Amino acid sequence: MKTGIVIPCYNEANRLDYSAFRSFLTFHPDYHLCFVNDGSKDDTLTFLKSMRKGFETQITIVDCKTNGGKAEAVRQGVLNMYQVQNIDYIGFLDADLSVSLEEFTDLVQTIHTDSNLKIVSGSRVKRMGAVINRNLKRHLIGRTIATLISILLGLPFYDTQCGAKVFRKELVPVGFFTPFQSAWLFDVELFMRMKKYYGIQAIMNLILEYPLRRWVHVEDSKIGASDLFKIPLQLIKIQYHYQIKPVLTLTLPSFNKVLTLEQEF
Repeated sequence: MKTGIVIPCYNEANRLDYSAFRSFLTFHPDYHLCFVNDGSKDDTLTFLKSMRKGFETQITIVDCKTNGGKAEAVRQGVLNMYQVQNIDYIGFLDADLSVSLEEFTDLVQTIHTDSNLKIVSGSRVKRMGAVINRNLKRHLIGRTIATLISILLGLPFYDTQCGAKVFRKELVPVGFFTPFQSAWLFDVELFMRMKKYYGIQAIMNLILEYPLRRWVHVEDSKIGASDLFKIPLQLIKIQYHYQIKPVLTLTLPSFNKVLTLEQEF
């Protein structure tokens, strides 16, 4: 069972761990890394091409000429991996390796051993025996946002926004064929699409949150503090697109018909 890992990259030339990626592939020939250069302005593309040498069958580079945001970069990488015939699982991981490649294999092993699961999502649960190193301010804001997301989804999620997820290849048409509405909260949209396709009862057994043993916040994040306060607006946009707009589309024709009948009388 081969797994493709999509890694979105935007100006990551100084943060990509050259040795970690190449060492991982050396000892894990059943993995394929797909780096998506999301219109970087630094030497990311040159760095990726250098890292690919000697691993041409295990590393794919998708070069997006313009910056489309993390959501679109991940989507393009997933669509690329979907075309690879011998890949059974596809996942994505942040370029800074805040979740290590080795820990990512635990997520893969979990979905591999449970045929009922469609997706396994990393969860940054701070607990005894785990190293979850998060900035306190970001953690508090994150917990507030996580609560809002859980209410919006109507699902008991603890952490939808962890950048480590793996899913069965068959999920790609459901979750990734259509572009996302949000550049950052595409994880929420992915779960919304699954909920709509499979139904709320079924989805409770199709998704597993996997408590990570280690997650370390890496400085120089692409999301600034000001972006965190824009997230509620993005959630409203998502709610309108997936929950309110479909209802309006169904009800407006009958509403117009009532108006027409009243006008005739």
